[in-house]
Amino acid sequence: MASWTPPATAGRPIAILGAGVLGRRMALMFTAGGHDVHIRDPSSDQLSAALTYITETIPSIAQPGVTPGTAHAFSSLSEAVKDAWLVIEAIPEVLSLKISTFAELAALAPRDCILATNSSSYKSSAMLDEVPEADKPRVLNMHFFMPPAKRVVELMTSGVTHASIFPFLYGELTRVKMSPVVVKRESTGFLFNRIWAAIKRECLTVIAEGVGSPEDIDGVWTQMFGSAEGPCKLMDQVGLDTVAHIEEHYIEERGFDRSARDFVVREYVEKGKLGKKSAAGGLYPPQAEEEKGRGLYILDLGLTNLSAPMSSGRVLVGSIDGKTPLTTIASGESLPDGIATLGNRIYWTSMGPPSTNTGSIRSSLPDGTGVTTILAPGEVHTPKQITADRTNGYLYVSDREGMRVLRFRPDGTDLTTLVQTGDFNNPTHKSDQTRWCVGIAVDPVHRMVYWSQKGPSKGAQGRIMRASLDIPRGETAETRTDIEVLFSGLPEPTDLEIDTTSQTLYWCDRGELPLGNTVNCASVTRNAVSGEGKSELERKLGYKILLAGLHEAIGLQVDVANGFIYASDLGGGVYRFNIDGSGKQRIYEGECAFAGIALA
Repeated sequence: MASWTPPATAGRPIAILGAGVLGRRMALMFTAGGHDVHIRDPSSDQLSAALTYITETIPSIAQPGVTPGTAHAFSSLSEAVKDAWLVIEAIPEVLSLKISTFAELAALAPRDCILATNSSSYKSSAMLDEVPEADKPRVLNMHFFMPPAKRVVELMTSGVTHASIFPFLYGELTRVKMSPVVVKRESTGFLFNRIWAAIKRECLTVIAEGVGSPEDIDGVWTQMFGSAEGPCKLMDQVGLDTVAHIEEHYIEERGFDRSARDFVVREYVEKGKLGKKSAAGGLYPPQAEEEKGRGLYILDLGLTNLSAPMSSGRVLVGSIDGKTPLTTIASGESLPDGIATLGNRIYWTSMGPPSTNTGSIRSSLPDGTGVTTILAPGEVHTPKQITADRTNGYLYVSDREGMRVLRFRPDGTDLTTLVQTGDFNNPTHKSDQTRWCVGIAVDPVHRMVYWSQKGPSKGAQGRIMRASLDIPRGETAETRTDIEVLFSGLPEPTDLEIDTTSQTLYWCDRGELPLGNTVNCASVTRNAVSGEGKSELERKLGYKILLAGLHEAIGLQVDVANGFIYASDLGGGVYRFNIDGSGKQRIYEGECAFAGIALA
């Protein structure tokens, strides 16, 4: 291996990719230690929150005799890493995303820049597929815990990392008051996480075997070790779905027994009990929460205003029980159809006149202030349903007459066409409604995107499709060969939702009775059992009709954790019913053409 020369650090920044909880905390420690820090994130809201956090926290951890550096925010990757001597990625734990990120860093960052990943799940060696051989020795794992409260940093080789990088980084981290430890060899789980994973695994086994309860385990733990919280409460904080995902990774890598992982999936994850982030609770029961505090966003297309049907759309907000009157928070919209929430903003589609290429994506704060256009007219043709990937920080939209599925960041950057079913400049294509993309759902856990192609109105030519979130290598949005047709011959499928845990797909259909004007569901697992325990109609169709009798069903929102489904229709009704289709309630009605619907 060639010799390595440490990079000069004077006057050069450290770049942190990701302004989430860990990214901003890493940036805080380096800034307090006197370094200028560039924080890169596609979300302006995350960047703003990160800078506020650093500004407010840095006085409490300031080092005597050290002049703090300055933190700067960037949305551009190339600008963020320019002149950097160290880059640390703290992006979502999606391996394909990390692989492409390190390929970009190898090309964009200075040649002497050290490239590190904060991943706690993946070895850095797994991220080198697209990194040139000459650049691989400057890549390593640099795993932070939760500074400033926990200042341990684990440094681990990729297997080919320059040995001299480790004492250099050890010294630099020590100077900013971190506590580095060099892992002696590459290992899944590093040093501490291997120990912690074993503790979690055994705690779950104790619960599964009925030896003790979560309260028993945490009670003993806190007394024995003086900790504020025990391992069961910590697992609920992390999320039991994340716990199961990490355990699956250990099983694949190290061949561990599956019983603890299968127990937590069967008894908790599949029942929507994910921990603190779930209203259904987790290892501990849920905390009481009053329904009246939860909001429901609903779109009115504006079609009932005959004097200006193309510019009378509204964004409305109500409550999940329908007891709060609907309030208009945005008006004068051009056929708003789909709505989603991500972070502290709401996003909706404005179709514009359908025959024109003038659709847009709009956004505001939850109270309707701060309205801005994310994708300008012309960037998207006729956007229908929109959905959020909260794991990776993306928005997805089906573009009806644009005949495509699009992905982009919340600020409108990184706009990517994932699927292209036709050319809207081709009149024959544009008039072929079987090409039109309408509903959309994304499963970031299994890396799949689902969409509906509705076909002619009530024409029984509707289809639901799926494909990977990653276009196959060497293919394009137009030529990709991995597209599957899950259902065909549907009356007219519209909006979609997916429960990523059970891989159950839900959809509205506004087509002809008896199969249209319905809400439906089906398992989309590759090994879904057909026939067993199903009605004759369900066996014949290949899916289950949960609810019928709607009036041009459009909007759909599934709340798995609380066991409810919300639906809206063009006939002016908003409904709530149990996830099995029972207990239908009309919670709102009016002289409106309701479309998209989303929980706050």
